[in-house]
Amino acid sequence: MLPTFLIVCEGKKTEPSYFNALKLKTATIEVVGQGCNTLSLVRRAQQLVTSKAFDEVWCVFDKDDFPDQDFNQAIVLASAKGFRVAYSNQAFEYWLLLHFNDHQGGALHRNHYADLINRAIQPLGAWYDATGSKVITPEFFHLLFGYDAKYRKRRVDLAIERAKRIYDRYPHQSPAEEESSTTVHVLLDRLLALSRPCNA
Repeated sequence: MLPTFLIVCEGKKTEPSYFNALKLKTATIEVVGQGCNTLSLVRRAQQLVTSKAFDEVWCVFDKDDFPDQDFNQAIVLASAKGFRVAYSNQAFEYWLLLHFNDHQGGALHRNHYADLINRAIQPLGAWYDATGSKVITPEFFHLLFGYDAKYRKRRVDLAIERAKRIYDRYPHQSPAEEESSTTVHVLLDRLLALSRPCNA
C-alpha cells in the first residue's frame, strides 16, 4: 500500500498547484489549499485528520508579515500534534527561487521574488504571474524539475542542496527571525526519496 501524505497549504493557488503537479506513483498525496495562516492552518490540519488517517501530515505556510510569535508557535504546535512543517521565511516563492538562484540566505523581501524568478525562467519559455493567477504552470513546473546544464543536476536537487545549506546556518531558536530560509526542501526530499531506487 502506498504511503499517504496530507499537505495542508496556507496558499490556495501557488502551493497546491506545485504539489498537485508532482504526480508521484510511489505515494498518495492529498493537497488542501486553505487560505488560512500559521496557527489557524495547523488547527485546520488537526480537523482534517479526525476524519481520515494519513501516514504523514505536513503544514505548508509562510512567515509573511505575521507576528514572530504566531509563526514560531505554529511550528511548535504542529510538532506537538505529530505534524511536519514546510515553512518559508518569507514566502513559498523563496523555495522556487532557489531552483535558479544560489541565494546565500539573509534578508530578501518577498516583493522581489517574482522578478528574480521571472528573470531566470522567461528566457526558458515560462512566466510566473505572482500578482494574478499565482499558479505554477506546467511550463514553469517542467523547468523546476528540469536539468541545469551548468551544474549538471536537476534544478530541484540544486534547490534542496541550497535550502539545506542555508537552513543549517541558523540556530532555529526563532525561525521567524531566520530570513531568508525554508524547510520545503525537507518535504521534497522526503517525497522524492520514495521514488528513488534503493541504491541511489
